[in-house]
Amino acid sequence: MTELNELQKDCALRQKKGLHFILASIVIWSIILFVFLSNLTIEQKNLITFCCSAVLFPLAWMLSKALKIDFQGKGNPLTKAGILFSINQMLYLLIAMWVFAAVPDKMLMVYAMIFGAHLMPFSWLYQSRSYIIFSIFIPILSLIIGLTYPPSLLAALMILVEVFFSVCLYVECKKIPL
Repeated sequence: MTELNELQKDCALRQKKGLHFILASIVIWSIILFVFLSNLTIEQKNLITFCCSAVLFPLAWMLSKALKIDFQGKGNPLTKAGILFSINQMLYLLIAMWVFAAVPDKMLMVYAMIFGAHLMPFSWLYQSRSYIIFSIFIPILSLIIGLTYPPSLLAALMILVEVFFSVCLYVECKKIPL
């Protein structure tokens, strides 16, 4: 068990608990907010939202370079688990695609719920309390806001939540014993 803990600690240290991905998501949610404040149709807004997902990895890679974060985590076998946790979200996006066609006004809500829920396994990988809290908080918040308010408010709240999440991860990274 000690070896597993050391591998998790190594991932958390070298990859700074995935902070670069969460920072990239702030940029993506900002673009989504801009789109949902526009005069486009809901179908166009939803399609652009899906397209925004495509820039996550390149944006996270650029941020990892700027912040000196080990993007690939070579040499640590748990990096493969992190990749699986990320790819897993792609399967859940099939649900959002169905909502895109069936209930377009609620697609962003489902998209945000999927985003939040997919964070849960990273709580184990990075031994992170922040990941577990936000993986529960984001889907519940998304459901409540998404059912009662316009999608633009949800996008704006997601930006705020992601900023706060980033701060929490930064603080956690500073507390990792060397």
